[in-house]
Amino acid sequence: MGIAMKLSDYLKASAVQYDVVPHPHSGSSMQTARASNVPAQCLAKAVVLEDDTHAIMAVLPASRRLRLGELEASNGRALRLASERELKSLFNDCEPGAVPPLGAAYGMETIWDDSLSDQPEMYFEAGDHETLVHMKTKDFIGLMKDARHMAFSSQMDEERGPLF
Repeated sequence: MGIAMKLSDYLKASAVQYDVVPHPHSGSSMQTARASNVPAQCLAKAVVLEDDTHAIMAVLPASRRLRLGELEASNGRALRLASERELKSLFNDCEPGAVPPLGAAYGMETIWDDSLSDQPEMYFEAGDHETLVHMKTKDFIGLMKDARHMAFSSQMDEERGPLF
């Protein structure tokens, strides 16, 4: 499949430089990092949350866990993982589970974790389970210039695994 159409259009309109990196099929962000030989802290993942009114995309490194309580407190509302039906509706040009972490490409409110800015380069799923987009972190963050950011993640505990 390659790059999702909405993501491709967004990247072209933004005139940002990026590379496309194929990788073996993977089912999770940590598997993607291993399969593509990319440090997990350099792989951005999207977690789509919702409340009763709308969805919000949280973007954080694959190596970190989302702290839902902090996002709920900063947004002043209770959040839950978006339903599969909602994800299919919002990301109809993507394979299930391969949501690109650029909510602006989909007209979605986005909040990104401050730890993303610690890395010199960033990789992220392009809309399928076999393609990554690679760019400089400053460009990636520039694509989220209208998004809020804060610290809302913690280092992943290997025994407990990822939460989102």
